[in-house]
Amino acid sequence: MDLVKQAVAALGGQGGGGRPDMAQGGGPEADKADGAVAAVRDALSSSVAAA
Repeated sequence: MDLVKQAVAALGGQGGGGRPDMAQGGGPEADKADGAVAAVRDALSSSVAAA
């Protein structure tokens, strides 16, 4: 869910979430989809580096 929340924030949305095994969200700024993907990619990279 944390990854979805970061992507939703990049899209200008608020919230996002669901169950730990399946989450969804969205936002009004679809033109920022590349930024949302980058935010998730950065979060994953940071998570792997910390492990």
